[in-house]
Amino acid sequence: MNYPDTQLFIDGTWQDAADGRTLAVIDPSTGLEIGRVAHAGRADLDRALVAARKGFETWRDMTAAERSKIMRQAAALMRQRAGDIAAVLTQEQGKPLAEAKVEAMAAADIIEWFAEEGFRTYGRIVPSRGSLSLRQMVLKDPVGPVAAFTPWNFPINQVVRKLAPALAAGCSMLVKAAEETPAAPACLVRAFADAGLPPGVLGLVYGNPAEISEYLIPHPVIRKITFTGSTPVGKQLAALAGLHMKRVTMELGGHAPVIVAQDADIALAVKAIAGAKFRNAGQVCISPTRFLVHESIKADFEVALARQAQSLKVGSGSAEGTQMGPLANPRRVTAMAELTRDALARGARLLAGGERIGEAGNFWQPTVLADVPREARVFNEEPFGPLAAIQGFNTLDEAIAEANRLPFGLAGYAFTRSLKDADLLSRRLEVGMLWINTPAMPSAEMPFGGLKDSGFGSEGGPEAVEAYLNTRAVAVMNV
Repeated sequence: MNYPDTQLFIDGTWQDAADGRTLAVIDPSTGLEIGRVAHAGRADLDRALVAARKGFETWRDMTAAERSKIMRQAAALMRQRAGDIAAVLTQEQGKPLAEAKVEAMAAADIIEWFAEEGFRTYGRIVPSRGSLSLRQMVLKDPVGPVAAFTPWNFPINQVVRKLAPALAAGCSMLVKAAEETPAAPACLVRAFADAGLPPGVLGLVYGNPAEISEYLIPHPVIRKITFTGSTPVGKQLAALAGLHMKRVTMELGGHAPVIVAQDADIALAVKAIAGAKFRNAGQVCISPTRFLVHESIKADFEVALARQAQSLKVGSGSAEGTQMGPLANPRRVTAMAELTRDALARGARLLAGGERIGEAGNFWQPTVLADVPREARVFNEEPFGPLAAIQGFNTLDEAIAEANRLPFGLAGYAFTRSLKDADLLSRRLEVGMLWINTPAMPSAEMPFGGLKDSGFGSEGGPEAVEAYLNTRAVAVMNV
């Protein structure tokens, strides 16, 4: 299908930027421009803010049942349109069509779950210590208009994880989505608009990320900030929000350890973890990156993982049978080359990949490195690409210490047949999400968030809705 140009969505209408500015959208498979996206200026943001305030006043006063009906209709439209949405997403982001369709369908699941969770924003009645005539209540109210900042790696998923709980709580939201992947989030917004979402409840803008964040975060209309992206940028935005006493949810960078214990099922570990490693070309915040494998099975694990990496079909996400598409932009190709070169210079062994594929597009071979020293950059910096780095260990305590060494604490993985060791790992690994003997399985009903420098707050489960609510104490004396 033809790739669409993307406009801003303000006050219920699709529109160009007031000054007519646009940005190019590039196909990562070819490096060629495929479309344009509107570039918002200050006047556009001001209109969007006025609309968000009015939209909040409308949405806040609707019942949970009314909000749920609209959200469930949006979910139904996402399912109906998933094939077309996936084609657009693949064109601008590069991931295989099958992965893109899963992302669109998963969005529908998330919307539906939060549509029902909105019925459960309960307060409570608290018995009085004194007079029975005193009624003490705890009330839950929506925090207000929200500014959301989302990345390019999952341009639908990262918006819907913020949008669905915010709408369930009764908030309006102004989304600043990624300029590199603008059409996919626009498809999500269109589903809500077509489902009957009132004007102003949801806005969508693109432009200069720094200028937009520096304007929206301090603005008095905005009452909460939610951001997914790198840790350095997240810290800057959280600091700015703190200056203005704005609540934040931050889903930041990770560097997920994978502990493969001495008694692990190697075949299970490789099958589960290779799929997670090379999904979306490794451009996943919860992607496994640091592979810590017991010395007694390390050689077998290395051979199996390298064989799996070499077997992957890399190509355009739109091509039949593609298992891994291109990286999203040339910056990621440069990063893969630099990280690989640094690891090899420090004594690592190259087991698979390690090279760019062709000259057109942003293709990189699925790469596996063994005997990677702790000092190598790839063991300290989030690679955010199809690069697996393996290091051996002798004791589980040693592996846990290495897993916890970095300031990141988003996700982790482990493989063991021992219930005792699984319990120990569950208690001692400093991560917000841990999967043992299974690939990553995030779902709407489970918390999604990190510890330490990997962020603050959750974008899943009841905790996600709670992040968009104010809690107030009200006491009424019957006189």
